[in-house]
Amino acid sequence: MSRDDSSEPSEPSGPPKPADSSKPPRRVGGGPSDEVVPPTTLTDRFPVLSLAARNLTRTKTRSLLAALGIAIGVIAIASLGMFGSAFQRSQMQNIGTIGNDVAVSPGEDLDRQNFTETQLREIQRAAGAAELVPVKRDSREVTYRGETQNRTVYGLDDPNSLYDVRQGRIPDQWRSGVVVGDQLARDEGIRAGEALAIDDTTYRVVAVLDETGQATIVDPDNAVVLPTERFDENTYSQVVVLSDSTAEANRTAARIRTAMNGREERVRIFEFGQIAEQIDQLFFQLNLFLVGIGAVSLVVAGTSILNVMLMSTVERREEIGVLRAVGFEKRAVLRILLTEAGFLGLIGGTVGVVVSALVGAGVNSLFLGDPLAFDTLSFFYLSVGFAFGIGSSLVSGAYPAWKAATLDPVQALRGN
Repeated sequence: MSRDDSSEPSEPSGPPKPADSSKPPRRVGGGPSDEVVPPTTLTDRFPVLSLAARNLTRTKTRSLLAALGIAIGVIAIASLGMFGSAFQRSQMQNIGTIGNDVAVSPGEDLDRQNFTETQLREIQRAAGAAELVPVKRDSREVTYRGETQNRTVYGLDDPNSLYDVRQGRIPDQWRSGVVVGDQLARDEGIRAGEALAIDDTTYRVVAVLDETGQATIVDPDNAVVLPTERFDENTYSQVVVLSDSTAEANRTAARIRTAMNGREERVRIFEFGQIAEQIDQLFFQLNLFLVGIGAVSLVVAGTSILNVMLMSTVERREEIGVLRAVGFEKRAVLRILLTEAGFLGLIGGTVGVVVSALVGAGVNSLFLGDPLAFDTLSFFYLSVGFAFGIGSSLVSGAYPAWKAATLDPVQALRGN
């Protein structure tokens, strides 16, 4: 009998090729001429994501605990960093512009303990365009509500140039009345508009200074301030030089030192700019220390993920063997396990960032009075915490993923 030439050709010999696991097609219909539809959903395009998500949901409690560890680590890093940043900004606000001020006092070689008008003009010429605030100082008896105490009394022409006011108002042309420091007003219950006596002369309190504006060279916290005309002697115990920046203050201090001091030390100059910079550097180091403490918790969380992934690898030896047997390459298995670790880091990092932002809002409200006072450094700490969380998850999952990818399929299927 002759062979029918119209019979269907036989299938080609050889082993079947494994399907591409990265983008499996979908078929419509049920016949040999089914239409192949390209991947449309995210799981179709990236089947590794669906496999990783399914594997994590099989051990929900274990996965949630690992993600919670990452979240706690992110919260520790971001929250401690934002706490340090908010505390630094609040303290620098209290310090104010002290770094822009230069204090000039009589030196040990000056013929007297106070500056005269002539010496004041010399300092002004050396300071150039910088503003000078001459300060008189004395100790006098202050009487309020029948109680008399010795208090420091400062003499200033314009207290507004150095301080902020909490109550009352200091007139532009201040010639009468007295200004009271914040702490003295709180201790004695003094309010603007009341009267007190200084050396048997009664004055009306025109203003009470604000605590936040008193971080200056001349600290009137427990003192009172009078117009300079209320001092008999026309000399000054100190001169404050105001500048627009710390750099300008340093240059002004150098000019005054050169002009006033030759072989003798006629003036002593104290530059607060260097102190302000040292304080700022100290706060920065404190922030790094706090972030380092938070990073320890993320290391612990990474160990938890390492344990989860190792246990998952042991429990799924046969499943991984099947994947390898049907054609999954080592790197495909590696991608699945690393994606699982990445999911844990993403979930924990997202939760950690949200909680950290809420904590940061509370810290800002406590130190700065504004819950939304986030600065660039705050967002930096949030980003670092999130990146550290995902990074630690991937690093912790790298060894279990490599161990799973290098399993021998035959031994895995046998359960060895």
